[in-house]
Amino acid sequence: MSKLKIETGTENKVLRDLSQPVKKVDKNIIKFVTDMEDTMMKSNGVGIAAPQVGMNIRIIVVTLNVDTKQAVNVGMINPEIIYRSELMEIGEEGCLSLPEIFDNVRRHKEITVKFIDLKGREQFLKLADFNARVVQHEIDHLDGVLFTDKIEKGAFLPLANQKHQQI
Repeated sequence: MSKLKIETGTENKVLRDLSQPVKKVDKNIIKFVTDMEDTMMKSNGVGIAAPQVGMNIRIIVVTLNVDTKQAVNVGMINPEIIYRSELMEIGEEGCLSLPEIFDNVRRHKEITVKFIDLKGREQFLKLADFNARVVQHEIDHLDGVLFTDKIEKGAFLPLANQKHQQI
């Protein structure tokens, strides 16, 4: 396992380009996902997208159920949100590609995501709250969108005494 270089900056071309679908899950893709997970963990993140490590392909790795005994890292190939709740919520976000920036973003409270797992099987996950937020944040990266593009102007959430979590 190796730690990959994390791309940074709001004007970084690789972070702003549209990522292409993965055509086949092979040993190179599996190794890349493993390296992404290692990079995310070593960087204390809870999500990472392929563009953040220099590849414009549609892969994300997320930690679901953060800070619980059920915490699990999930690699998602060609993830697609197929359901978004009407109910939205505002929450603080940060990003490994924009270190030291934290602000409030409005996201769908619940989503269903369809993706291919590392064995090439189609999967569906219904997610809510922080799990849904992390997946939405990472899928945005695949479309060249950064969380700073979605900052909720005028939304105040007290940030004092909160633990900042980079997504």
